[in-house]
Formats: sequence, C-alpha cells, structure tokens
Amino acid sequence: MVHLRENVGADPAVGEPRVGLVVARSVGNAVTRNRVRRRLRHLVRERLSSLPPCSVLVVRALPPAVTASYDALGGDLDSALRRARGAGTGRRR
Repeated sequence: MVHLRENVGADPAVGEPRVGLVVARSVGNAVTRNRVRRRLRHLVRERLSSLPPCSVLVVRALPPAVTASYDALGGDLDSALRRARGAGTGRRR
C-alpha cells in the first residue's frame, strides 16, 4: 500500500523526496518485520530519482510481503507508485 503526496515543501527545486516505511506487527515477528523493512528500503532507494521533489511517500507493508519474492515486491511497488501518481493527477482508477 502506497500513499504519495507531491510538492509538500516550499521550494521544489531544493527539497528532496521523503519516504516513510510502515511495517505493522501483523506482518510477523521482529525479525520478519526488519527483513521486510530492509527489502522495501532497498527497493524504494532505487526509485527515489523517479519521485517528484518535495514529495512524501509512505509505503505500508502488508502480510503477503513476507513471502513475496524480491522481483514481485518490486513490481508491486512500481504498480502502486503508478496508481498513486495517477490518483494525484485527478484521474479515477
């Protein structure tokens, strides 16, 4: 699950995107949550350059993220980002 808010900062030329990761206890125990958090952090880091300046991205991991492969998790993140960007332009999906 992804929430994206674009152009939150005052000066878009200076601000960089900010990212927050939410991995609840429903995902698993502490070891499992940290593993999911590390995988998501790495995946988001690869996509930071595609985010608008001064935007805020919140990624919430759901329980199926534990068993998803790295490629599947990346694909899910990409499609969620596309949907979030589409929702920000006023189009309905």
